Amino acid sequence: MPRLLAFFLLCLLPLNSQPPRKRVLAWADTATGFQHDSISHALAVMERLGHDSGAYDMYIRTDSQLITKQPIPQPARNTRNLDYFDAIFFMGTGEGLSEQQRRDLLSFIKEDGKGFVGAHTGDDAYFQWPEFGEMIGGYFDQHPWGVFDAPIIVEDRNFPATRHLPERFTIKDEIYQHKNWSRDKVHVLARLDASKLDFTKPNIHREDKDFAVAWAKMYGKGRVFYATFGHAAETWDDPRVQTIYLEALKWSLRLTGSDL
Repeated sequence: MPRLLAFFLLCLLPLNSQPPRKRVLAWADTATGFQHDSISHALAVMERLGHDSGAYDMYIRTDSQLITKQPIPQPARNTRNLDYFDAIFFMGTGEGLSEQQRRDLLSFIKEDGKGFVGAHTGDDAYFQWPEFGEMIGGYFDQHPWGVFDAPIIVEDRNFPATRHLPERFTIKDEIYQHKNWSRDKVHVLARLDASKLDFTKPNIHREDKDFAVAWAKMYGKGRVFYATFGHAAETWDDPRVQTIYLEALKWSLRLTGSDL
């Protein structure tokens, strides 16, 4: 009987010793700026992927109240601040943060070493806040081709978020052009194939023809990822896109990969 009990306890040990899931704040502030119809489905997909993979629990907010390290004032109840979370998944726009919130957000990443993943509109925000652009790597600067069959070249197939992709592929999506951006300041994971683009389109501003679609970088101690994919709701049903963002979140949470 003692041996049987010991065996039973050993069987239970791995279950009891599993680390708690990471916590991700899905931040999609829809109070200001352009509201994408895909936001609801995008966040629902990301919440499901976290749950099904066991990697994280996601808390979805369409406001910026939790972007703070300060106590949440009454009458709010059962609320959390940034100290509760391990990473942020950002798909919002606008300029709606206070100075204290801005300091807290940057500290969350730079000093606390937490993660930040921006999806599609992730760099279409806070244009009057240069430190945000520095943190995420650049700013949205039009989408000259609209929604089109975008030719993609994957530059790094060893990175967790892009290792599942072929070296070249095509995806129907709205691809952003970026300003205040340089590949010298980020680790480019994938870009548009400039040899296949129509340069007669208006609003093409990058003379170097360098159109990154996904990158990763360090911001102080924190891991930061951005990708332009995700304009339409159906894009979030594409297994390639789902894997990109799931693996990006896992990397930002330090569940996979290494610092850059």
